[in-house]
Amino acid sequence: MTMHWKLVIDATDPHAQADFWAGALGYLVEDNSPLIEQLLALGAAPAEETIESHGRKAWRDLAAVRHPDDPHDERSGMGLGRRLLFQRVPEAKTGKNRLHIDLHAEPGQMDAETARLESLGAAVLRRVSEPGGTWVVMTDPEGNEFCVQ
Repeated sequence: MTMHWKLVIDATDPHAQADFWAGALGYLVEDNSPLIEQLLALGAAPAEETIESHGRKAWRDLAAVRHPDDPHDERSGMGLGRRLLFQRVPEAKTGKNRLHIDLHAEPGQMDAETARLESLGAAVLRRVSEPGGTWVVMTDPEGNEFCVQ
């Protein structure tokens, strides 16, 4: 059995988060506009549930990114492989993540990768050097922790 998955992340601004993580991971922001246009034409979705993003219709409260090499459904734009889905929630992040993403830089490129991620809107929280390894703990634009090794 082939298992498809997505990691769902609460967000204040799902579209900004999708843009950040697409840039960070080399993923694509999903284009759900064909499905949205179809649902709007059928009267099955209200226009106020949509916005314009990247020059196309998008869901107001959801945005997703997918790995560019993974398959996706042409009708909906939804990825059928590795995905991150950002959903709008009313409350801001309040504590440390219980789950986080580790990004693995090419050997000798951790500082360059950290700088690249900072240019996309990430911030360095702390640098860790222990007998088991060296990594940088960073936060995305909404304060979610992730590591660069």
